Amino acid sequence: MSQIERIIQGGEELFLQAGIKSVTMDDIARHLGMSKKTIYQFFKDKNELVIALVKKKLKEDEEQISEIISRSANVIEEMINMMKCSEDIFSRINPIVIHDMQKYHPDAWAEFQKFKSEVLIRTLEELLTKGIKQGYIRPDIDVKIIARMRVSQVEMGFNTAIFPISDFNPWKVQVQFLEHFNYGICTLKGYKLLNQYKNINEE
Repeated sequence: MSQIERIIQGGEELFLQAGIKSVTMDDIARHLGMSKKTIYQFFKDKNELVIALVKKKLKEDEEQISEIISRSANVIEEMINMMKCSEDIFSRINPIVIHDMQKYHPDAWAEFQKFKSEVLIRTLEELLTKGIKQGYIRPDIDVKIIARMRVSQVEMGFNTAIFPISDFNPWKVQVQFLEHFNYGICTLKGYKLLNQYKNINEE
């Protein structure tokens, strides 16, 4: 592992535990057992490190999504597998990280937004179009509208003004949203398949 990768990984470990704002470059240096000077050779400040970390994570997420799509038999299976993949991703994210990124690291947040609009919305549009052709998803759906709605819905689930962390588990919120979404877009054929997969997963 290169120095850069080590620094990004060390930053990630601390950010996920404590949020971004409360972690200093000193903390990261101490955590990695390296001098702060070494870190500054690669990243001029914490903001640069956060951007590099976000880019790395989004690339990994994109690869994971492509892999899921390539090994799923049909759109319903893709949706279920993407839900499991999202569960892995979201369960590792401390909601404070999202909050800190929005508030203190607008450039990193912009990368995240760009990924969302370019990769997630595009992937969902393709998925829905394919599902309509396969007969699992309602043909009257406007994929452009529904894809954007779904991505915004995920974001809303992490909005602590609407769902305070003290009262709601962010992942439970996401599961409720996803179930509501999945059942709302399915044809009867899709509904039956969705129930089959749900039963298999719950057993």
